[in-house]
Amino acid sequence: MSTIIATRRVVLSAGFGLTVALAALTASGATSPAAAREKLVINSYGGAYEQIHRKLVIEPFSKKYDVDVQVITAYSADALAQLRAQKAAPQFDVIHFSGGQEVVAAREGLIAPIKLNELSNGKDLYPFAVEGLSRGEGPVHAVAAIGLLYNKEKAKKPEKWADLWNAQYKDHVVLTDLSNSYGLLGFLMMNKVKGGDITNADPGFNAVKTLLDSAVVVATSPEMQQNFAQNDAWIAPYAQDYAYTLRKAGLPIEFVQGAEGTPAVYLTANLVANRPNQDLAKKFIDFSLSPEVQAGWAQELRYSPTNKATKLDETVAKEVIYGPDAVAGLIRFDPVAVDANRAALVERWKKLIAK
Repeated sequence: MSTIIATRRVVLSAGFGLTVALAALTASGATSPAAAREKLVINSYGGAYEQIHRKLVIEPFSKKYDVDVQVITAYSADALAQLRAQKAAPQFDVIHFSGGQEVVAAREGLIAPIKLNELSNGKDLYPFAVEGLSRGEGPVHAVAAIGLLYNKEKAKKPEKWADLWNAQYKDHVVLTDLSNSYGLLGFLMMNKVKGGDITNADPGFNAVKTLLDSAVVVATSPEMQQNFAQNDAWIAPYAQDYAYTLRKAGLPIEFVQGAEGTPAVYLTANLVANRPNQDLAKKFIDFSLSPEVQAGWAQELRYSPTNKATKLDETVAKEVIYGPDAVAGLIRFDPVAVDANRAALVERWKKLIAK
């Protein structure tokens, strides 16, 4: 008999209904071969990301360990809200975050600590990927780096963030709205370059004012693509993985790490507290950290690996943060401070661009 991979996608609204249905089946004595299988409940982010997540991690893990992996589509903020609401009886086993929510979740006791020696791949992870373990956070399994995208057929290659204010790019700069995480990190880096920090954004906003007469402010990724394709955009602070998206669309866009540093979105896999199958959940997290899986993320979406043992071909290696020298340039702004200041920064941004 062939093996059936019972990987299911559970809609958010069905969470409690699923629990009731399972209880009813148990009470009625109904059984099936799948009922005896171990189960994991995880979240993923939907869209192309979730498709690749299933291909690289969820389905191979399900097959290897004969596990029923139930997937709930929930972005980071919603996932954190659900963890809080379910604290007394959580439904997730593994929770993925991409906005620093693991810091808050660990402080609130919503996720459980993982010891480095509990991960077979732990010894091969870069230090930044396991730094949070001592605080009760999960490991970083992928990185979306933020730097400078530029049109290589029209613009001279930039070398640093400060080049955004270079006269050679005047009238061809694109900025991203701060409600977008990539845009927010790009702004925080511009603010840092101009001498500001997370508690003092004046230098950044003053510097952005000088760009507004020649910059196009956009709010979404499709608008970014439109500006490069139709509106003669040459340079923009944005994400490395999106540079790959633009190239696949036929645009001559390259990514550069600014000399002053590279902020990034850190994607973490976290162990939910107060769940009975934590050993299996740790296996799932460890599976996500393998060199093979991380090479797949780099190949498919150009996310940068966190495992030093990951092997990439030359083309992919040039398009991600790869190797000790490149990794040394990564910067992480304090997620708690960013979260505390986010609303005020977004509101101030809206007022600035409305003038």
